[in-house]
Amino acid sequence: MNAYKMLVITMLVLSQSAFAEVAVIVNSANNNNIDGKLVKKIYLGKTKAFSDGGKVKVYTLPSSQDDTEYFRKKALKKSNSQFKSYWSKLAFTGKGTPATELDTAAEIIAAIKKDPKAIGFVNSNDVNDEVRVVLNY
Repeated sequence: MNAYKMLVITMLVLSQSAFAEVAVIVNSANNNNIDGKLVKKIYLGKTKAFSDGGKVKVYTLPSSQDDTEYFRKKALKKSNSQFKSYWSKLAFTGKGTPATELDTAAEIIAAIKKDPKAIGFVNSNDVNDEVRVVLNY
């Protein structure tokens, strides 16, 4: 019975870390009020600037990453395939440019640290004090 309890506890701990939150992050100098509606508008190309007028630079992780799929489902209410189809139509009609894709959370954090008008998302476990978390999903 003791081994069984340890197995259950281990599985619970592993499942919690596998489903860590995704944090939407901005440069620590960015003082704009950013809520879920604005994040959705930014990632769907419906808003291209923050409230202070600064043009937004948008970053994303690759579609193949679990954090990306999770973010799109929770924040945008779209699956990866729906998101790709949506942006294909916008790009084809010349009505938008999709987010810049970077390979790792570290690359997104570094890019956002350099640009006060950047926004991105990473696994909340990857966040450090070089950026400001505006939302968690």
